Amino acid sequence: MIHLFFCMFHLLVYTFLNYVKFPVSDGFCILYRGVNIKMQNNGFVKVLQWEKSDIEEKFGVSGGKYTDVNIGVTLFLGIAFTAFFYGLIFALNEFIDIQAFPVFDMFFNRGFTPYAIAFFSCWSLSILFIKWRKLKLQKEALTLMVVPQTAAFELTQETARDILSRMYGLVDDPGHFVLLNRIERALANLRNIGMISDVSEVLRAQAQNDEDHMESSYGIVRGFLWAIPVLGFIGTVLGLSRAIGSFGTVLIQSDGLDNLKASLQEITSGLSVAFDTTLLALVFALSIQLIMVGLKKKEESFLDECNDYCHANIISKLRLSQDILP
Repeated sequence: MIHLFFCMFHLLVYTFLNYVKFPVSDGFCILYRGVNIKMQNNGFVKVLQWEKSDIEEKFGVSGGKYTDVNIGVTLFLGIAFTAFFYGLIFALNEFIDIQAFPVFDMFFNRGFTPYAIAFFSCWSLSILFIKWRKLKLQKEALTLMVVPQTAAFELTQETARDILSRMYGLVDDPGHFVLLNRIERALANLRNIGMISDVSEVLRAQAQNDEDHMESSYGIVRGFLWAIPVLGFIGTVLGLSRAIGSFGTVLIQSDGLDNLKASLQEITSGLSVAFDTTLLALVFALSIQLIMVGLKKKEESFLDECNDYCHANIISKLRLSQDILP
């Protein structure tokens, strides 16, 4: 219900931005999602607000930098998703014989390892989900026409101040956005830069920092991808140990067929733990790996778009002369 509400709200906002036109008789306007947004008396419409748009800020906690996550939020979501997952299985058990479907039995009668595997998997998915939502917010900055798109526009020290003023008017804090942070760092130091190549070097260095930060933001998920198969192998060892112990009992069993059958059941139960936990771990790890690769590819494409944006709107329009140098 809550998700449906947010979807409807997003649809209303999107419709408003795409069909409501603003007057442009005075001042100047910017282009955002194909809409002319009017600026009056040097006032700006805040079209991107980190504190109101970031999914972690909505939880009332400090959001991670760029697409990085707040561990506390993802831990809470991981616990909630795990509880929901097992609650769903319990609910299905009311209508389906759990013993008739081994896939359900794997999560309940195979020791502690399936619970740990499910928890770390849900925590990993929570991290990837939050990163996906934060990446969508970062992409919103690409729709802002911070730099005028006219062919005659030249980026100088004077016009750079206007662009910075406009950028601070459009967002609550450009430092929270990958693209806007790059532009801010390049233009804020324009007075101390003598050549276009120096500006390009500043942007290139910041781009490398952003790529390094993106890589490090996947560190926890990579750790879980290592831990999940290890948990599966631990379950395998425990199951085989249990089966071998029961097999030793079978070898010395001599007091009737019924006791022999019971011992054989212990062997098969131990083997089930051994193989089922490994299967669960590998399936979950593979699924998370594929999702992570897809999301990481999207994030890399976004960083490439930021590079293209800076080259097309900053480097190519930059004009430095001795007259404007300190």
